[in-house]
Amino acid sequence: MNLAIDIGNTAVKWAAFDGDSLVETGYGMPEAMLAKAERVLACASGDAECDVPVLTAATPLPIKLDYKTPATLGADRIADACGAWAMHRGEPSLVIDAGTCITVDFVDGNGVYHGGAIMPGLKMGLRALNTFTAKLPLVDIDNVKRAPVLGRSTEESIMAGTLGATMLALAGYVALYREKNPKMHVLLTGGDARCLVDAGATGWELAPHLTLTGLNEIMTHDR
Repeated sequence: MNLAIDIGNTAVKWAAFDGDSLVETGYGMPEAMLAKAERVLACASGDAECDVPVLTAATPLPIKLDYKTPATLGADRIADACGAWAMHRGEPSLVIDAGTCITVDFVDGNGVYHGGAIMPGLKMGLRALNTFTAKLPLVDIDNVKRAPVLGRSTEESIMAGTLGATMLALAGYVALYREKNPKMHVLLTGGDARCLVDAGATGWELAPHLTLTGLNEIMTHDR
């Protein structure tokens, strides 16, 4: 059994795999599962510390990294790219990971990772507007079902400028990449992925366990 652990900025998620099959998932450090696992690999964000093997750019990977500064490349971005390769091997994929930050990363059909973009996450953008201005309120995005194009109140205007602009930016990235890769898969993951879907992101494949799938793909590749 392979045990994949995603230690994010706000939560710890894990998944147990039997080969390529997802067996069980959970939250928090899986102390009981650690004793059962044959192989363990963690993806740690920021300065998170753990007592299990941690993914880095130096870890043997099933894909090639074509990136100027691989030592600074986030482990979550590497794992997401490997997860996209595991799900759509031999085909190009664009990964959108909507977490604390939103990352956009491209893997071509030959399994080469080419980098992408990093932008503020939805909640980060909302907190910044509230923190760095005198009067703008902190807007709760969790129950928003649709991003307004034309805000007719201060809260709606904030939502149009945060969620709406993010949706437009991501749609723009997808369109640009699709010009050269018309058969490209678009995978959406991360804590705010469902919020983007609720707000109107259509035609993208929701992959809630993509990071964990990528960690399992790395462990399987390194056998």
